[in-house]
Amino acid sequence: MYRQYVGESDLPQIMALVQNELSEPYVIYTFRYFLHQWSAYPSDPMSSDPIGVIVCKQSMHKDLTNRGYIAMLSVDKGWRKRGIASALVRNSIEAMKSDGVEEIVLETEFDNYAALSLYESLGFIREKRLFRFYLNGKDAFRLILAVPPSDTDESDSTSSPSSSGRTRYRHRSYRAIRVSPYSDEEDEDDVSSR
Repeated sequence: MYRQYVGESDLPQIMALVQNELSEPYVIYTFRYFLHQWSAYPSDPMSSDPIGVIVCKQSMHKDLTNRGYIAMLSVDKGWRKRGIASALVRNSIEAMKSDGVEEIVLETEFDNYAALSLYESLGFIREKRLFRFYLNGKDAFRLILAVPPSDTDESDSTSSPSSSGRTRYRHRSYRAIRVSPYSDEEDEDDVSSR
């Protein structure tokens, strides 16, 4: 059973789930910022306690791109390997697509191979490596999913007016940046583009 966040009464359970499963500490205000915009989570059918959560938002980025952002994804360890995380991400992508999203971004720890595998299997690509991105000093990868225009959009145009009267710009293609492995050791023969 999946359900939307309904209010402050859901907050303690969601915070506990995220804080138990993710390495980055978040304060209550971070949760409120994202949860009041958009979140969904599956619950245990026996108790209705949350067993996973995805926290997302969608907004105009630099007044040019309708961008979705996946801020948090967490599934209780006892409920993993059942497709819950995949379903949460897929459902969120579809919901964002119905709202006209053009790209979806997220960050994940560079050594979180399970998360990287999940997102890459859904079409996300590594855009760049963010050095010492997290408070624990770990690097992150920013991943991005370019969402092609739907069949109802004009594929030839680069801009179209939205229902609000604002012009929405659509990028025709997205070029990923090649990510090189990071090392603190410098090699005299190796020129780095860091």
